[in-house]
Amino acid sequence: MFDKILIANRGEIALRVIRAAREMGIRSVAVHSTADADAMHVRMADESVCIGPPPGTDSYLHIPSIIAAAEVTGAQAIHPGYGFLSENAGFVQIVEDHGLTFIGPTAEHIRVMGDKITAKDTMKALGVPCVPGSDGGVPDLAAAKEIGREFGYPVIIKATAGGGGRGMKVANSEAEMERAFQTARAEAKSAFGNDEVYIEKYLTTPRHIEIQVFGDGKGGAVHLGERDCSLQRRHQKVFEEAPGPCITPEERARIGKVCADAVAKINYAGAGTIEFLYEKGEFYFIEMNTRLQVEHPVTEAIFGVDLVREQIRVAEGMPMSFTQDDLTINGHAIEVRLNAEKLPDFAPRPGKITAFHAPGGLGVRMDSALYDGYVIPPYYDSLIGKLIVHGRDRAEALARLDRALGELIIDGVENTVPLFHALLQEPDIQSGTYNIHWLEHWLAQGKLG
Repeated sequence: MFDKILIANRGEIALRVIRAAREMGIRSVAVHSTADADAMHVRMADESVCIGPPPGTDSYLHIPSIIAAAEVTGAQAIHPGYGFLSENAGFVQIVEDHGLTFIGPTAEHIRVMGDKITAKDTMKALGVPCVPGSDGGVPDLAAAKEIGREFGYPVIIKATAGGGGRGMKVANSEAEMERAFQTARAEAKSAFGNDEVYIEKYLTTPRHIEIQVFGDGKGGAVHLGERDCSLQRRHQKVFEEAPGPCITPEERARIGKVCADAVAKINYAGAGTIEFLYEKGEFYFIEMNTRLQVEHPVTEAIFGVDLVREQIRVAEGMPMSFTQDDLTINGHAIEVRLNAEKLPDFAPRPGKITAFHAPGGLGVRMDSALYDGYVIPPYYDSLIGKLIVHGRDRAEALARLDRALGELIIDGVENTVPLFHALLQEPDIQSGTYNIHWLEHWLAQGKLG
């Protein structure tokens, strides 16, 4: 059993790990930049270490400082949270080289799934359905046009090392291919230092469905159903729910087994998410995230499990505390991501919180690092909290979300709470009949003023 773990992250996810560790009787070490000296995760941890100045490259991404903090405090393991170094295979290797345990999958699994072409080839070999597209990177415009003719337009060009919607462009016809191809390569080079791209058939009205998997690293694995993350702006999720309102129990069992079997075959350890585009009853693999997801609380709500606790247990070499037969869906859960951003342009708005009140009551969970007087720094992601609700069914979850949003107070900075008040009035949201393009189209209509 670990006596002490270090959390290589900040904000609400650092608090999430600290809470799980405390329930397990494990001491926690928070790391922080000088800008986060007064942050809630620093206050709640058993120990804290300053690892550098405000920029993430000089603190939360500075591996030598994080390793030094673990060694000086006697931490035995490092939990990466999500973002920052959570999917950095080199970091995992360095952690292990220093005799520490990385709470997550192996460096090799992170490396394989971090390259989208390799990930797609791996999943295809494991029997996971994939979107039709190029076999590997596309070397030039002529090859790109040939692929477009083969699969038919529209197609989407994606950076092989991409994420967050960068290096991703759609070509609706051959006439659009040159501009889309060159723009995607330029964005990929700028964002990731690698201009390699690949091409896939572009599905016109898909939903974004992701399957939560969990492996013990020894050939055992389970799935914990799906999450529907189709409400997105610029490929960034804003609203997630589980189970998916469009997925049948038969589809869930089928794709869940495929995913669990796939990660079992590669001896995957810990939490992972296999993401799909879903259209007309078919699933098409797009990527695997080898970490805990921002939206993991909705899965925890409907299955009654603690995924962070399970991550720690597996990292210690213990067996998973549940089997597939133990996992039964109970009700419906929804999460909305709350950002310090000005609507309708979603521009970041850091600043001082003058009043904060978290909603409560049955089936309401608020994951946030805010408090009265806290100053949101301008150096990091604008996510300031996640509001999660759980009900006996989707209708109750939506009603509970509406009520909880009404109780929530975040004063001092502009934020995205009004977005969700507005969305809950839309018939398509109430019925669950939306796809990955719905929110962009809705925003383009000027619904937020």
